Amino acid sequence: MNNRLLHLVLRTESDVFVARQRAREVAAAVGLEHQDQVRLATALSEIGRSLFTTRGGPPATGAEVWFAVNSGKLEVEVVAVGPSQAAQLPSLGRLVDSLTIDDGPTTTVVRMSRRIPGGVDLTPDDLDRIRAALAASAPRTPLDEMAEQNEQLLAALEETRAHRDDLARLNAELEETNRGVMALYSQLSDELEETNRGVVALYAELDERSAQLRAASEAKTRFLANVSHELRAPVTAVIGLARLLDDPESDPLTDDQTQQVSLIRGSADDLLRLVNDLLDLAKAESGTIEPDWSEVDLRVLFSQLRGTVRAMATGAVELVVTDPEQPATIRSDEVLIAQVLRNLLHNGLKFTAAGEVRMTATRDGDGWLIRVADTGIGISAELHDRIFEEFYQVPGRSPSGMKGTGLGLPYARRLVTLLGGTLTVASEPGAGSTFTVRLPAAGHDGAS
Repeated sequence: MNNRLLHLVLRTESDVFVARQRAREVAAAVGLEHQDQVRLATALSEIGRSLFTTRGGPPATGAEVWFAVNSGKLEVEVVAVGPSQAAQLPSLGRLVDSLTIDDGPTTTVVRMSRRIPGGVDLTPDDLDRIRAALAASAPRTPLDEMAEQNEQLLAALEETRAHRDDLARLNAELEETNRGVMALYSQLSDELEETNRGVVALYAELDERSAQLRAASEAKTRFLANVSHELRAPVTAVIGLARLLDDPESDPLTDDQTQQVSLIRGSADDLLRLVNDLLDLAKAESGTIEPDWSEVDLRVLFSQLRGTVRAMATGAVELVVTDPEQPATIRSDEVLIAQVLRNLLHNGLKFTAAGEVRMTATRDGDGWLIRVADTGIGISAELHDRIFEEFYQVPGRSPSGMKGTGLGLPYARRLVTLLGGTLTVASEPGAGSTFTVRLPAAGHDGAS
């Protein structure tokens, strides 16, 4: 194994406890998350314990453990002399990404690995830094203290043989210390074994709950899609009938009837908009939306949005769309980006009574930042996350009087995520809002 970080030797069962600590330290040093650190340490601890429990033969004479980084993975190899019970631990494969056990008559070899977040190899400088840190943080255990006392006792013996009485007293104290250390280790070993069983059971339960959550989410998405689809036809029919009743060529209506038909048509339009939003959200959640990746000119897109959205601006609100500097191309889906930006511009105009709604785009490293800022009523900090929840609407009425469904922002965030980007908000009450869309310039379709 290349790029080795640490080497351990397991001679006694007490070394297994040290190996668990060191495994957690190595995993943390290469960047594994806390849960993955616990998983790897638990797997190594159980394997180490099994090496000292042979199938009816003499105890294993020892084992060696190597930690190394290869191809974006933290790899652990355990080599022990003699057979073991490691092959009887197949459930440990759930704690690591890969696990192989070669339990032969004379040698047992166990290999396992976990992916490093990001999947990239660490540089030689990074590996040197990690080795130095691990070497400087060698763990101290009760057994280390006992070894140090033994060395001090031998030094005292060589300095003077005349103090045999003192030596006998020190030997008695050392024996008592040894018994205390072994009792402490036995307690720690029992607690560790119980913890390992609990960790394995906990992750099994988490996997089951995750499967249930996915099933519930899929059922909700199917329900929204089916209900929305069934509602479109009758709602469209109501809008058509209201349009016929209000047609100048039809029989004239009284003023009251005209007002009632107008209310019916307005309510049906609101309901159709809600149904369409539900369908869009259901498609986004089900993963059926596939981006049509192509080269998108942001200047052309901004020009189109400037023309289509300007009609919504009132006399007191100015819509300002500033073209980005050339070159302004991005590999993405033009239709989906337009949906997101149109939604954000509509939102800004809806909640702005006076001032302006401004959209800009700037290059940011390997991506683009598109900002839609308004001078509207603003949003308090505790509601910044809630506005991206389905059906949630900020309390109070918009200055323009336009109604929303509470689905536009959740749908916009899902589309941005689908395109490989992020959608965030910065806002304060009375100070307006700024929505920022960050998109990668190269897209996420695998094209260079």
